[in-house]
Amino acid sequence: MEEDDGRGPTHCRHAVMDLRHLKNFVAIVDCGSLSKAAETVYVAQPALSQQLAALEGELKTQLLLRSSQGVVPTEAGKVLYRHARTLLRQIEQVKEEVTQPGAGELGAVAVGFPSTMIEVLALPLFERVRAQHPRIRLQIFEAMSGYLGELLGHGRLDLAIQFRDVETRGIQLQPLLEEDLYVIGEAPGMHAAADVCELRALDGVPMVLGVSAQGLRMVMERSFAQAQLELNVVADVDSFRTALAIAGTGAACTVLPLSALMPLAPQERPSARRLVDPEIRRPVALAWSTSLPRTGAAVAVQGIVFELARDMVANGRWPGARLNAA
Repeated sequence: MEEDDGRGPTHCRHAVMDLRHLKNFVAIVDCGSLSKAAETVYVAQPALSQQLAALEGELKTQLLLRSSQGVVPTEAGKVLYRHARTLLRQIEQVKEEVTQPGAGELGAVAVGFPSTMIEVLALPLFERVRAQHPRIRLQIFEAMSGYLGELLGHGRLDLAIQFRDVETRGIQLQPLLEEDLYVIGEAPGMHAAADVCELRALDGVPMVLGVSAQGLRMVMERSFAQAQLELNVVADVDSFRTALAIAGTGAACTVLPLSALMPLAPQERPSARRLVDPEIRRPVALAWSTSLPRTGAAVAVQGIVFELARDMVANGRWPGARLNAA
């Protein structure tokens, strides 16, 4: 029996892009580190480096950029990563359908939720998918909306909640609903007993908001610009929980939907004033990549997300949300 040196049996060493090597390449990109990937796939790091070198030699191009912080894919590496994930997923789908024949959709579906929304939607989605399609295995990711968009574009997610209503190249949107935005914190001119806040009351007020790539931040920048008001962002905070904590000190205000307050116990929720004059809402849509093939399981989960969102708004279980007029 031939010894396996990490490059596969001798008669397969010249096969085009060994599937195991592709799987390990995906692990390297996901982990962002050769050492972490080696632990994940149970391959010695020198052997993993040899596999990577073999891939780069076969394709005659550099696939990863190495630094003291880890590794990131080159543009060529991103292309290989997307195709490798698609191929590996299709092979897994074939295995599951052959070994588990029967009616119903099956397979893994990766869904990304923004941090402000995971408490609202993730658990009900899991319960409904389990009830309707028990052979679908959900993979749930939580991150800020801008990062979810990157994961979607790289093929690491099948579906993602996005806060925008304009499609971009390679990404398709299905509008779900709109969320009213609320001011958290105190600012000069606000009435303590009021449950609404006019936008002009925030002119020049210190604000903490998410980074500029996030949907809510873009909504606020556009609204302030249209009203010719000063948006005074004193900190870019990549965590709505941190933004809430800062707003609680009185040092600055923040703007969030009511869904962001749901992780807090009712007695811990700060006062929230709905933005008016004009009313400001953020669009909520379900997004997927048009550059990758979609599985039946992903299409089934998409339908469930759409139905679930409408049911939750109709039943009052999604505070501050309203269905699109269309």
